[in-house]
Amino acid sequence: MMRKQTRRTFIKRILGSFLAVLGLSSGGYLYANRIEPSLLEITELDIIHPLIPKSFEGIRMIQFSDTHLGFQYNLSQFKKLVTKINALKPDIILFTGDLVDEPNRYSRVNDLAPILHSLQAPLGKYCIFGNHDHGGYGSEIYRNLMESTNFHVLLNQSANITLENGSSFSLIGIDDAMLGNPDLPLALKNVPNNHFKLLLSHAPDLAESAAQYPIHWQLSGHSHGGQVKLPLVGALITPPFAQRYPEGLYSMQGKYPLTLYVNRGIGTTRLPFRFMAKPELTIFTLKSS
Repeated sequence: MMRKQTRRTFIKRILGSFLAVLGLSSGGYLYANRIEPSLLEITELDIIHPLIPKSFEGIRMIQFSDTHLGFQYNLSQFKKLVTKINALKPDIILFTGDLVDEPNRYSRVNDLAPILHSLQAPLGKYCIFGNHDHGGYGSEIYRNLMESTNFHVLLNQSANITLENGSSFSLIGIDDAMLGNPDLPLALKNVPNNHFKLLLSHAPDLAESAAQYPIHWQLSGHSHGGQVKLPLVGALITPPFAQRYPEGLYSMQGKYPLTLYVNRGIGTTRLPFRFMAKPELTIFTLKSS
């Protein structure tokens, strides 16, 4: 497991990055602050594996992540996102952490709940903890909110996604790496060996640990795709546990082969900018090879 980086060190790095952001032209500043954060990109990928039952062929899952409500992202914007997700008619909805930027200071939880509740997925809605969901003593606020809106909170545990004919695969969720206590052996405790295994981990860099277990895919967020990237420089902001795998698709070669996908998330944090890192929804279609 990778060594945790302190909040103070992370903030110092971000402040240094902010100086680089100030170097953007006024037009670049406007684009990064106002325009790109609203340019939602929808990515579509197939998840192909022989352990996926044939009856799951064509099942669609939508992943969204890192909304950071309360920091430059409001309920009106979130409601539009929910409308878009429902219009895509997913069978399963997956949220990979950081719902509210500061849960204990967010005053609109009661307004947020019905919007979350309106998300529709016939095979279920599932979520995990991100570091901001734990931050500021927000753990119980987040858990209570998600459970009250019909999300299954996976905290170092698994759930079977089962069809009427009895076929199923295993969805596994672990705790956040920065402020939580991820425990993969505990999460895998009741998972059958012959199941297709899909892991939700807020922190993408934990894929190196996950590849030591018989897990087939991992979906993560946390990185915001770097949030601000510059040509020839790359990402300016890579938080702890999202420094090796900041966005997109990776093939991990550990004890077992594992495919990692890192979603760029929806909102922003620390700095109110996105540049060359558009917000993202990901649609995954299951296929049995």
